[in-house]
Amino acid sequence: MNFKLSLLLLTFIVVLTACENKKDKISKTVGGDAASATPTTENYDPKRGEGKYTEASLNLGATIDDAMAESGSKIQGVKCSSCHKLGTEKLVGPGWKGVTTRRTPSWIMNFITNPDPMINKDPELQAQLELCLVRMPNQNLTDDDARHVLEFMRKNDAAK
Repeated sequence: MNFKLSLLLLTFIVVLTACENKKDKISKTVGGDAASATPTTENYDPKRGEGKYTEASLNLGATIDDAMAESGSKIQGVKCSSCHKLGTEKLVGPGWKGVTTRRTPSWIMNFITNPDPMINKDPELQAQLELCLVRMPNQNLTDDDARHVLEFMRKNDAAK
């Protein structure tokens, strides 16, 4: 019994130490606190992000396309729901509610299709990484899939 208790305590200490080391490493990687984080390139546009999408290249209608949103809902269920809730609560990553009011459509499209360069350059994403401790993986969405997910996000934000 004593051996099992000692082993359990040792395991707890190892896990706790590993978590603290990971947090310190991430903090150093992203440049400390959010206030001191700066983009690594001068050409980074925090409103648009980094990628091929611009506001002009996105053809968003004034109303939500329900068929696209339905397709986006299915994609979200397979690729996004294990890390993101539809409300404001954090799961692994932040909740989705309000994302289309906080971010431009081009930023959202660029991030969901091109997360790594944006995480490396965007100070707000670096600060978010310190909170979540997990980088968003590239889900390899097609252009159409990404556009459908964006339409689902718009519909999610329109829901009361």
